[in-house]
Amino acid sequence: MSGRDRSGSGAGARPAEFCRRLLAAVAASEGRQKRRKRDTTPDAIGTELKRGLLELAVREDPAPEDFEAWLLEQCLEAGRGGGGVRAIALGIFEEWRLARASPALGRWLAEGAPSDDAAG
Repeated sequence: MSGRDRSGSGAGARPAEFCRRLLAAVAASEGRQKRRKRDTTPDAIGTELKRGLLELAVREDPAPEDFEAWLLEQCLEAGRGGGGVRAIALGIFEEWRLARASPALGRWLAEGAPSDDAAG
């Protein structure tokens, strides 16, 4: 995939900007988790893995054309038992691709991922 954001969506031309914006959506998800009546421990573990990868991407700022390889590197560094990291990394990459292709999703992220769920 080209590193260029063809959507004009505001998804962010670089993965670091996209990941910074996606962190706001993760915060909204946490609001939902807190209101659930079931045990949300597995959800919280996944959220922590996602937040960790997103924060690392913001710090390391991989180039758009290297983002997929950068995510793979994070999976390999997790080693055996890194299946959770792999699943989260795949999800992040798909969200990156979707945000770059979808003006609506990119705008929502650029607006701070507003959600009623964030007010948990």
